[in-house]
Amino acid sequence: MVTSTHEAAHRIFQDHPEALDLVFETLGVPPPAKEDYTALTPDATEIRPLERRVDTVLKVEPPEGESYLLAIESQTKQDPDKAASWSYYVAYLSAKYAMPVLLVVVCRDRPTANWAAGPFPCAVGTWTTQVTHPFVLGPDTVPEITDESTVARQPALAVLSAIVHSESRRAPAILETLARGFQSLGRGPTKYWCEATEVGLENTPVRVKWRELMSKVITYFPGHGTLFEETYLEGKAEGLTEDRASLVLRVLDKRGVDVPEGTRERITSCTDLDTLTLWFDRSLTATTADDLFADTPGNDSPPAS
Repeated sequence: MVTSTHEAAHRIFQDHPEALDLVFETLGVPPPAKEDYTALTPDATEIRPLERRVDTVLKVEPPEGESYLLAIESQTKQDPDKAASWSYYVAYLSAKYAMPVLLVVVCRDRPTANWAAGPFPCAVGTWTTQVTHPFVLGPDTVPEITDESTVARQPALAVLSAIVHSESRRAPAILETLARGFQSLGRGPTKYWCEATEVGLENTPVRVKWRELMSKVITYFPGHGTLFEETYLEGKAEGLTEDRASLVLRVLDKRGVDVPEGTRERITSCTDLDTLTLWFDRSLTATTADDLFADTPGNDSPPAS
């Protein structure tokens, strides 16, 4: 089952590929500029009966040197079937686009990260035909960000660090640094990164810690109408429901799901946070906009406009 943590751990690279700079630094390759990236369809399906989908695919076209693809997978546990899937992704994408492929796997616990590093050979007897060797972003390769200035300069890397180290004993300290570092950002970026962090930490023990930190942050900006002041101090849910509705639409847009005008209006006019949360969870796997409303009591799908 696809979880919010899984989605956040790879989706962050679609909007903020600069978080991948750590990969290139380790490989000794100059990091591409943001404009060198292009998001490609993650669909790797060749025939209808068997659907395959990479989590995120980015094309890197530097002004100098060869172009290549980044296939990014988020992995929360060991899965023996993934070795075959990853080998297929690399071979398929390389053949489809006629480009080399770098497979990057994001893991938040060390056993999964160690396993995901492979290598995964395809061999008959002593002859190896193909080897899949992922580059893993995990506890051993992503630094623990405990410096507020780094959070301010590289928020994408800081959020990735918080997600990857969410099961570490130092996770609370990392989150405290993250909360303090976000205070130097503007209101818009702060809202984005705080919500991205909360989504990424869903289903992890430290998510409660993050929510506690967010409830304390409001005391630093009293009377400024911040997101946290609106939702925690004043107890108003309007700002949060608007943001959640926007996030639902953003996820559908990023996944290429068509949203008719009637459906869009229904989402943006909803004021029930629980319903919006349900729709957000469904948006992560929905193939049509109507999938959001399946089995919702008292809610029939609106006609397409």
